[in-house]
Amino acid sequence: MYSFPKHSKLCGQKSIEQLYKEGKRFVVWPLRVTWMSSESETRVLVWAPKSLFKHAVDRNRLRRLMREAYRLNQDCLGDGHYMIAFNYMDKEQHNYASIAKAMRKALNKIKG
Repeated sequence: MYSFPKHSKLCGQKSIEQLYKEGKRFVVWPLRVTWMSSESETRVLVWAPKSLFKHAVDRNRLRRLMREAYRLNQDCLGDGHYMIAFNYMDKEQHNYASIAKAMRKALNKIKG
C-alpha cells in the first residue's frame, strides 16, 4: 500500500511532454503541481531544479522528501488514475513536515 515501485514513476520523454503540454497546473507552496487524468495507473514525476540548488546533495534530499511524502499520502487520491509532476519551487529547503503538508493539500486538490 505504501510503496513507490518503478512502474509508478513517470518516465519517457513523450509522456512527460504530454503532461506538461496538456496538463492542468496549480501551486501549493513550495510545490508546483502539473497533473492530468490517465487511462493507466497513477504515475508520478518528482523534480528539484539545478538552477535553484547547485549541489546534487541538496536536490537529492528534496526529491527524497517529496517521494516519501507522496508515498505516505498516495491513498488521498483514491481510485483515480493520473499523471502527476511535482516541481519544487522555493529557493530554500523546507523540512519534511511542510513538504508533507503541501503534498496532502495537492493530492486532495487533484482528487477534487
